[in-house]
Amino acid sequence: MTLHLPDAHGTLRAYEPRTDPLALGPGSAFTSRTVFSAAHVVADPYADTTPDSPAAVDWDATLAFRRHLWSHGLGVAEAMDTAQRGMGLDWAGAAELIRRSAAEARACGGRIACGVGTDQLTATAATTLTEVRAAYEEQLAVVEESGAQAILMASRALAATAKGPEDYLEVYGHLLRQAAEPVILHWLGPMFDPALEGYWGSSDLDAATGTFLEVIAAHPDKVDGIKVSLLDARREVDLRRRLPQGVRCYTGDDFHYPELIAGDEQGFSHALLGIFDPLGPLAAEAVRVLDTGNTEGFRALLDPTVALSRHLFRAPTRYYKTGVVFLAWLAGHQDHFSMVGGLQSARSLPHLARAYELADGLGLFPDPKRAEERMQTLLSLYGVDQ
Repeated sequence: MTLHLPDAHGTLRAYEPRTDPLALGPGSAFTSRTVFSAAHVVADPYADTTPDSPAAVDWDATLAFRRHLWSHGLGVAEAMDTAQRGMGLDWAGAAELIRRSAAEARACGGRIACGVGTDQLTATAATTLTEVRAAYEEQLAVVEESGAQAILMASRALAATAKGPEDYLEVYGHLLRQAAEPVILHWLGPMFDPALEGYWGSSDLDAATGTFLEVIAAHPDKVDGIKVSLLDARREVDLRRRLPQGVRCYTGDDFHYPELIAGDEQGFSHALLGIFDPLGPLAAEAVRVLDTGNTEGFRALLDPTVALSRHLFRAPTRYYKTGVVFLAWLAGHQDHFSMVGGLQSARSLPHLARAYELADGLGLFPDPKRAEERMQTLLSLYGVDQ
């Protein structure tokens, strides 16, 4: 059938849904790049919760989605901002997610890295660096005890408490010295979380980059890599060229990932991306093409996905999770479109309609008819007659 989709101008446009999905089956791990998908959590739609109450998670559906990602050769970046850390999922829920997902990874041989933050701590004017460090240490212990690799996430509490670059050097240096295995350092820009403005001790990105590199240079044996989410391809390329030998750059740039992963004559980025949640099978196929040395074929598969990614991550970027979960519902990975914290309300109907159109055009839905029917249900719920 023809769907009539609303646009941002309040008018309806006719759209003919695709009838054939891409045929993308499971595959083996990659050889040329290390690739993580930051995965979303599935809410329990029957839980009697409010936006302020602790998250109620559908564990079966949440873990099933991780098995889906692993089956295509992707690693899972767990308990990151895609999983709504600090936006519906508190530390207690994140700790449970880490333990359950790490156990699932061991059971099926999947690669997993988990976010370590300080979100059990609410910073006040009286918060000290010692308290921030202790919060990081508590979470690091949970991740290491689970057997997962640690990702040291940017901390709202540290951003609020640190007086300058030297405080970042002190806190991160302490954590890296005690980490059991090399970690991934995560630099999340303020477009993803406004509370992280001025991270590394300066709003001047050149100065902040200098501090970031100083942390790495002091502990190169404890840093597996860095995950950069600044949506600035030029800056990421410059940064990765300045990394010590053996320290990887994992792109978190959801606007420029094809070119950054493909790389140039001086190097390339690995990947740790939220957009690889909805793109999982297609992204995996593209990386396997890249494994053969076929950069052109890799770009031919992945470049057309950028329009969808830019749409999902448009400002306010932090609400990209709504589009990610919406597409998971349309694709049949969950039976409902509800989110922890009620975040399904964070994007408009025209935004969701365009996300459906772009994803459908890419062939991302295993069952296009089901996706079409679910989109029609949503339109009817909003009063858009077909």
